[in-house]
Amino acid sequence: MSENEGSVEAIERKLRALALVLADPAATEHEKANARSLKQRLEERLARSAPDKGADLLFRLGRAMRDLRQSVEPSTPKGDWTDHAFRLGRLFRRGLKK
Repeated sequence: MSENEGSVEAIERKLRALALVLADPAATEHEKANARSLKQRLEERLARSAPDKGADLLFRLGRAMRDLRQSVEPSTPKGDWTDHAFRLGRLFRRGLKK
């Protein structure tokens, strides 16, 4: 599938829109016939381009595991007051050693 054909989600959105046209009682027979033929072509294209469900599941599982490995707590920003206290303590330690 090339990039111009659209994603699977776009095809599914188009299919939902066509289903609404088919269910519309005010739609003419010509509109319904066009919607049926478009729906059939989109379903064929969706079947060709649909990703493997098992591969998608494994991808999502791997993504979730990667997110679990990352730390939940935010890292402390540089330059907060503890950095200054650390530097002062190091200065006093070095001064006492000399």
